[in-house]
Amino acid sequence: MPHDTALNALSQLLGERFSLSKSDLAAHGQNETYFADCPPEGVAYPETTAEVSEIVKICAANDCPVVAWGAGTSLEGHALAIKGGIVLDFSRMNKVLSINAEDMDAVVQPGITREDLNTELRTTGLFFPVDPGANASIGGMAATRASGTTAVRYGTMRENVLALEAVLADGTIIRTGTRARKSSAGYDLTHLLVGSEGTLAIITELTVRLQGQPESISAAVCAFDDMDTAVNTVMATIQMGIPIARIEFLDAASVAAVNAYSKTDMPVQPHLMVEFHGSEMGAKEQVERFGELVEDFGGHGFKWSAKTEERNALWDARHKAYWAILASRPGYKAVVTDMCVPISHLAEAVAETQKDIADAGLQGPILGHVGDGNFHAILLLDPANPDDLTRAKEVSHRMAERALALGGTITGEHGVGMGKLSLMPAEHGDAWDVMGAIKTAMDPKGILNPGKVVRPA
Repeated sequence: MPHDTALNALSQLLGERFSLSKSDLAAHGQNETYFADCPPEGVAYPETTAEVSEIVKICAANDCPVVAWGAGTSLEGHALAIKGGIVLDFSRMNKVLSINAEDMDAVVQPGITREDLNTELRTTGLFFPVDPGANASIGGMAATRASGTTAVRYGTMRENVLALEAVLADGTIIRTGTRARKSSAGYDLTHLLVGSEGTLAIITELTVRLQGQPESISAAVCAFDDMDTAVNTVMATIQMGIPIARIEFLDAASVAAVNAYSKTDMPVQPHLMVEFHGSEMGAKEQVERFGELVEDFGGHGFKWSAKTEERNALWDARHKAYWAILASRPGYKAVVTDMCVPISHLAEAVAETQKDIADAGLQGPILGHVGDGNFHAILLLDPANPDDLTRAKEVSHRMAERALALGGTITGEHGVGMGKLSLMPAEHGDAWDVMGAIKTAMDPKGILNPGKVVRPA
């Protein structure tokens, strides 16, 4: 149902920073994967927390849904306004408010992207370590509890957010956490909001943990004849305590797509891509120890480099793997799904997932952050064949069931959104109802990103 009263009030409040143009609505109704486009009724561009508060008060008074929008790179339909209402685009709240170099933290607005934040930090000798691949906004990364290629060493957003400012569903502004490294003062509201996908409050400011830029960075790549030996190499690396900063896996199909898209020349076999941070001697020693393990496990084609341009080319190819896979089948879309299991079960989970994909008659390259047991399947869909989506969803469901059976989770980093909503009871049981009770207590009208994470009202 249109929310004309709210739209009119927001237009008066924001003027030209409240858009009803068809192009703007369409741009904020798109998503990265297979969900149908879902334009909102309006798009607001706030510039301050006070404005966000006033916007939410208007929406609350008129039962108008509010959905926060960062860079729009989420994969489970998180930012789609499926119940109508407005989208809050945070692209104008994109500033670094303070950098506290001595304490290794920074205070930022939610719309700044991780790449822009690290550009701001270059002269400080510090960097923000969480790297999900896409140039996502810091606010969106916190809302989805993002992680990525460096989580094996530096942790996820859960470990890297110290404090928040947020607007509640009635427009109240709260602050959670402090810049102190620990606290035992009451409920941990910061980490309740991190990963809540905008369903409990709207994040308007973040205090994030920073890391020192390493003296030396070395990267390496190597091939394996099969999946099991690659994964066993990963397990041995971790169990030996070699301090890897990244350890990524690409199956043969992913490698073929990356070769074609990024003009690399890797053998079309399963590959590991790794990176080591430390002193010049320390990083070199870590690479050498890893190279010995690769040889012991039958890997080949081991190459390493400390040259910035060569390292950047390697990770650029990895970060573009999703687009490379889509480009391998022009016109196709994808169900992009992930799961995370204890690393001892990773080889089993990957092998059985590959079998499921083949049995379904689909193409589905697999890649992932194997250092923490997390991997992704890119299930390609022919838009002319609706059956593909049905079969892909069945494969995704079996992946989730397998993850739970192996002691893992239905999603390691993509989040719930709409795509994994039906799987929540299997992972959480009665605890899912507890989440629903928290949602009701904090957002009794259900206006904050409705239809996501918790049981639909």
